[in-house]
Amino acid sequence: MAWRERRFLSWLVLVLLLSALIPGCGSAAPPGDGDEPAVQEDAGLPACDLPPNGELCIHFIDVGQGDCILVLLPSGQTMLVDAGDNGLGPTVVQYLKEQGVTRVDYLVATHPHADHIGGMPDVIKFFDIGEVYMPRTTHTTQTYERLLLAIREKGLRITEASAGVVLFDLPDLRAVFVAPVSSGYDNLNDWSAVLRIEYGDTAFVLAGDAEAKSEEEMVSSGVKLTANVLKVGHHGSRTSTTLGFLTAVSPEIAVISVGAGNNYGHPAPETLSRLASAGAKVYRTDLHGTVKVVSDGHSVLVQTEKGAASIETGPLPCCSP
Repeated sequence: MAWRERRFLSWLVLVLLLSALIPGCGSAAPPGDGDEPAVQEDAGLPACDLPPNGELCIHFIDVGQGDCILVLLPSGQTMLVDAGDNGLGPTVVQYLKEQGVTRVDYLVATHPHADHIGGMPDVIKFFDIGEVYMPRTTHTTQTYERLLLAIREKGLRITEASAGVVLFDLPDLRAVFVAPVSSGYDNLNDWSAVLRIEYGDTAFVLAGDAEAKSEEEMVSSGVKLTANVLKVGHHGSRTSTTLGFLTAVSPEIAVISVGAGNNYGHPAPETLSRLASAGAKVYRTDLHGTVKVVSDGHSVLVQTEKGAASIETGPLPCCSP
């Protein structure tokens, strides 16, 4: 297929999908503050049972130079944010199966770059899928085209991911997009759907590949950004995790999804320096493998696939060996 035909097909499928898109928007009014939760650390990755018994489990899956985040909600539902690069679909599918996942209730493609959506068509084909969220932007790559075709063939509809859109709002459990705030970005990374999940007194910000412009807009919007755990934007690039954004989030834990020996120099020394100055404990998938964070709504436990944690305390009930 000639490149012009591929490009036309991509745009045609996008138009068909957007015709069924449900705008869905909601307020991002912040819930009340709780006491500052404690952060615990441990090593090893014993599996959480499904459904979790009152815990929120977030797996930052090691997919090399890419992003893939599995969220096991205390409601018993599941969320997948991104799915790694091309060729990693079977790996992601297998990981989800090992965690007992049979359905992905919320599927979020943060933005159309291959290292975030490459494995997603396999996930869509293998699992029952609930809601699909994507920002209102396009890309003309074959990777993006495959994702759109997989969505169409499964008969799914896309909900626009933008600031203020609420995925769910339950007692003590809430998820809302805090970006993209505006539109017309020149940089596709700034279209990233940034998600904030709040469970009891704990919170998590998953920043996709958002860079300085998007971060500045989030801070200026006045939305609540504080979080115990920050999934660092754009693999720790120097163009993300700006001082203003980092101050607003004020994380105790920072997770960087990054490939060992990558050609981009990620994570950047400047970013690591800013995180250190902010007092955030940094976990990296290139060094620690898959990183799992568990919350009981009051405290947070961090577990790593490899590399001993500096502090070892009793794990939360969901993750007891």
